[in-house]
Amino acid sequence: MALLETIHSPADVKKLSSDQLPQLAEEIRERIILATSENGGHIGPNLGVVELCIAMHRVFNTPEDNFVFDVSHQGYVHKLLTGRNGPEFDKLRQTGGISGFLNREESSHDSFGAGHAGTALSAAVGMATARDLRGSNEHVVALLGDAALTCGITMEALNNIAASTKRLIIILNDNEWSIDKNVGAISDYLNQLITTPIYNKAHKDIEQFLRGVPGGEKLLALGSRVKRDTKDFITSEQASLFEKFKLRYIGPIDGHNIELLCHYLEFCKQAKEPIVLHVRTIKGKGCEVALRNPEKFHGCSPFQIQTGDAKTQPKPGAPANWQDVFGRTLVRYAQKDPRILGITAAMPSGTSLHLMKRELPRQYFDVGIAEEHAVLFAAGLATKGYKPVCAIYSTFLQRAYDMIIHDVCLQNLDVTFCMDRAGLSPNDGATHHGLFDISYLRCVPNAVIMQPKDEDELADMLHSAIEHKGPAFIRYPRGAAQGVSIKEKPAVIPFGKAEVLKEGNEIMLWALGTMVEESRKLAIELEKKLNVSVGVVNARFAKPIDTDLLAQHASKAKLIVTLEDNVITSGFGTGVVESLQLMNSKVSVLRIGWPDEFIEHGTSVEGLRAKHGLSPAAMLERIVTDFNAAR
Repeated sequence: MALLETIHSPADVKKLSSDQLPQLAEEIRERIILATSENGGHIGPNLGVVELCIAMHRVFNTPEDNFVFDVSHQGYVHKLLTGRNGPEFDKLRQTGGISGFLNREESSHDSFGAGHAGTALSAAVGMATARDLRGSNEHVVALLGDAALTCGITMEALNNIAASTKRLIIILNDNEWSIDKNVGAISDYLNQLITTPIYNKAHKDIEQFLRGVPGGEKLLALGSRVKRDTKDFITSEQASLFEKFKLRYIGPIDGHNIELLCHYLEFCKQAKEPIVLHVRTIKGKGCEVALRNPEKFHGCSPFQIQTGDAKTQPKPGAPANWQDVFGRTLVRYAQKDPRILGITAAMPSGTSLHLMKRELPRQYFDVGIAEEHAVLFAAGLATKGYKPVCAIYSTFLQRAYDMIIHDVCLQNLDVTFCMDRAGLSPNDGATHHGLFDISYLRCVPNAVIMQPKDEDELADMLHSAIEHKGPAFIRYPRGAAQGVSIKEKPAVIPFGKAEVLKEGNEIMLWALGTMVEESRKLAIELEKKLNVSVGVVNARFAKPIDTDLLAQHASKAKLIVTLEDNVITSGFGTGVVESLQLMNSKVSVLRIGWPDEFIEHGTSVEGLRAKHGLSPAAMLERIVTDFNAAR
C-alpha cells in the first residue's frame, strides 16, 4: 500500500497523477477489506464509493468545503484520505480506534456526524443557508444513498432547498441497496433512470464546460456515440422528480470512473443553482464475497476474506440470538392468526422478520427506511382489527416518537413494538446504542414497557402484547439469549406484575431484562460479603411497575436497588423512586444504569460497562457502600 501511505491529507490526493488514481483505489479497497475482516464493519457501502470519494477530494477542499454523508457508514474512504490511515484505522470500531461513522469530535474534515439515514440533505441545506447568510464561499456537498429518498425527512428537505439556498451540490449514490434491497416507488423510479441508455441529460452549458476542460472532448465524444446508438437522451419527464423541486439534474453517470466523476464534479462546482449528480455504483465492488451477498456484507462481523465465513462461529448448542427467537416466535403465532402482521423499516434480517417474509409473505411488510411511516401504517392497520407488530431497533424507533404518542398511544391502538438492540451496540457506538427507550416511553400514557429475562419470557411477552388491548413495547438486546427452552403454549403475563426469583429481607435487587442474571450473581456475592438476606426481583415491566410488591419490599428492606440497561435519567429506577414517593416510603434506593451521557463505541459490552462503572465489581461496591450507609 505504498501509494496510500503517502496520503496524509486531501492535498496529497490532488498531487497524484490521473494514472496513479486506479492504484490508489485498489489500495484503499485492500485496506478496508483487511480492517473490516478483523474488526467487522460496513464493508459493502465503503467499497462502493472508493472512486467517488477520491474524486470528491480531488475537486473540493475539506475542511473548508463541507461533505455531509448520509448515515456516514460509507465514510471509511473519506477517513483514509483525511489523515486517519494509521493505527487508529487498524482499530476501526474498537476501543481506542476510530468510529465507524463520521464524528465531528474526531476530525475537522467531518463536518456533520450521523449514524441514522436521511439526515444529510436537511443538514446540508442548513449549512448552505448559513454560508449564504454570512457571505462565505465554501461548497456544501451532500452525499446520500438512493435509500435516503425513502426517508420522509429527505423529501421535506427537497421541498425546502430552492427556497433556502441558491447553491448546493447533491450526489445521489445509487446502488439499489440500503441494507436490504430497496423497495417502493422511489426505487422503481431510479431504476427507470438507470436503465435509460445514456449518461447525462443534454445541456448546452455542460457541453460548453466540457469543451473547456482537459479531457472534455473525449467525454463529449462518448455522449455523441451513445446518442447515435440510442433513440433519445433522458427526457425531462424522467428527471422531473428533481426538477419539480427546482433542482438541476445530471445523470446517471458511472460512479467508478474517476476521470468522469472529476469532470462532472467540476461542473457542479461551477453551478449557480442547487444541482443533483446521479451516480451509479456497485455495492461491495472489489470484494467477491461482498458482491455475492450485499445484504450480509452491508455491515458484518469479522470474516474470512476468501470465503466470507465469520471468523467466530457459534458453538454447537449455543443459544440463539434474541432477534431470531423473536422472529421464529412471531411466525409461529402469525401462522395461527392471520391478523398478526410483521412490519420492518428496511431491516428484515436485522430484526429476523425475513423469516416471516419467507414463510408468510402476505403478512409481511417492508416500508423502507421510514420509521415514521411504519408506525403510522401500523396504526392504520390496527383501526381495522389487525394486530401489527413493528420490529424496529430501539435507536431507530426514536425517529417515530411523535407517531408513537399522537397516533398510537393517544388512540390506544393495538400495536406491538419489538425494540431490538435495546442496550449497547458496542462497535457502532453512540448513534446505535439503545439506551433511551425506557426514558422516552415511560412518560407516554397507555404505553406498556417490558423486557424479558430469557427466551421463554420473550415468547410469553410477545403473546401477551398481541392479546393486549392497547400499545405494548418489548425491548431486548443484541446478541445471544440465555439458552432457555420455550414452552409449547405461551402464558399470558399479568401486566404490571413482577416475579420474585429469590426471597430476601434487607437488600432487594429489582432488575430488568439483561440485568436479572447480573442480579442473581450479585445477590450471592452480597450475602457472602455482608452476611445479610438479599432478594432478587425480575421486574419484567418498566411501566406499569408492580407497586403492590414494591410496597411490601419497602416495608421491610433497608435498601432497594434498581438495575437497568438504560440511561439512569427518567428510566426504570426513576419510576421506582416515583412510586415509593407516592407511598411516602423512606426506604433508601440505589439506581444503577447508564450515566447521563452519550456512550462511545468500544470493543465489547463488558469493556464499556467497566469504563462507566457498571462492571460486576463496581456495582457490588456501590451496593455495599449504600447499604452500609442505610443501616
